[in-house]
Amino acid sequence: MKWEVTIPGKVAKQALRLPEEVRETFEILISSLSESGPAHPEWPHYGKIKGALGCHHCHLRGGRPTFVAVWRECGEGKREVTYVGTHESADYQRFC
Repeated sequence: MKWEVTIPGKVAKQALRLPEEVRETFEILISSLSESGPAHPEWPHYGKIKGALGCHHCHLRGGRPTFVAVWRECGEGKREVTYVGTHESADYQRFC
């Protein structure tokens, strides 16, 4: 089953500001989400966001700064990326 992954305009703009290597990793994550669904324990620091049903996150690149992606389940077969950027700017609860 192929999953539908949406990237709102604001998130697409955030992605354009990422360093090239991080943007490439983000594109791989999007492909992985569309092929395999929302859960990806093989990604670094992957986890469900506590207190936010159906929300997930993972690291795209460690170090300083650390870059993360946040996505949520929006119904049967649908996922929406709600944030991509630095860990320091990520308010996980707000993005879900």
